[in-house]
Amino acid sequence: MRTTIRRHVSAAERRLDEYEVAYLAGGPQRVLETALFALRDRGGVTVAGPRVRAVEDTGGPAGHPARHPVERAVLASCPRGRSLAVVAKTVRGGPEVTEIERGLAALGLITRARHRLTRAGRSRLKAAREEGTLPAYVFDGPGAHRDRRLRRAVAGTAVPAGLGRSLIRMGRAADPDHVHDYGYGYGSEDGGDPDSASGTHSSSQPGGFSCGSGGGGGGGSD
Repeated sequence: MRTTIRRHVSAAERRLDEYEVAYLAGGPQRVLETALFALRDRGGVTVAGPRVRAVEDTGGPAGHPARHPVERAVLASCPRGRSLAVVAKTVRGGPEVTEIERGLAALGLITRARHRLTRAGRSRLKAAREEGTLPAYVFDGPGAHRDRRLRRAVAGTAVPAGLGRSLIRMGRAADPDHVHDYGYGYGSEDGGDPDSASGTHSSSQPGGFSCGSGGGGGGGSD
């Protein structure tokens, strides 16, 4: 009788997908931004001003624009068109993002209580950036996308920084072990102010989560 031995896969061995890397770079907000950019670039959604609409799939399962549970959540939230703000709130707080959080915490890449990056998380984020296989917006947010109108629309889904601190305090009072709504309360395990003035991600310091336009520059084209 053959016995199968299951070997524990360490964080260093397990390859992270695009949305796990996005979470390390900017929390639920970056996951949302990544899904919107990826779907729009593949023709899965249209974005017109402050509204987003799923494009009907006519290519069968193989041609479906959704390649990840988060992308499917975005499409399901706007079949006939909906405000980007409403879609953002739905997806950021949805089970798909929660599942990413749990997985990263299990790998030791974020802390379980406040979901801050650990030293290992910062290392994996840096390695993913240096690998150069993922779009720049995964790391740097809307500012790294080439389409000026699209990046302005997607950047507008972030909660204003001045409101971030109040939301964190409200979240702590309600549930001190689960402060993650709206993409705030993120940083490294060594500390950091989630309401920093810049609101940008620095490539030299992985884990400084951005909740706004991101730090990478991209040529604007409409």
